[in-house]
Amino acid sequence: HQAVTMDLKEAGNRLYLVGATKDELGGSHFSLVNDLAGGDVPRVDLTTAPPIFEVVHTAISRGLVRSCHDLSEGGLATAAAEMAFAGGLGVDINLKPMSQASGIDDDAILLFSESNTRFLIEVPEVHTGDFEALCDGVPMVPLGQVTADDHIRIQGTNGTPVIDTPWPALKQAWQQTLDW
Repeated sequence: HQAVTMDLKEAGNRLYLVGATKDELGGSHFSLVNDLAGGDVPRVDLTTAPPIFEVVHTAISRGLVRSCHDLSEGGLATAAAEMAFAGGLGVDINLKPMSQASGIDDDAILLFSESNTRFLIEVPEVHTGDFEALCDGVPMVPLGQVTADDHIRIQGTNGTPVIDTPWPALKQAWQQTLDW
């Protein structure tokens, strides 16, 4: 009865990234698609992972979380798109807070890093204060909100849009490899 799925639930809800983003594109889907070699592969930080898992578990147990998706396979851009597809809602995300928290100003790394122990979490506006207080002591940044339209909008670190696309077009491209 406390299961949380990945589909976005309601426009106006806030989106948060819990966990630390690192420059870890080695072995990622981004590297595969772009034929890149080398780079750092994701590593689990055994010091920060348990508190992050505890915070996410507690937030879910307290009913603060409407949806949640890990960022392991494909990173933030993929998780946000999959959540939008599943819920039939849009997202409006700003990478600037993520950049400030991580010290990374490369939009591609912020969008596609597959750093472990990271979650994109949807929280109703009424619960944001409790959620933010619960996250004290673990890496967490507010990224944006769920929207009622069908667009995935992601603003880059310099304030310009890096993605502004209707999610149905992205879903069609995502499913094309399965369309035999």
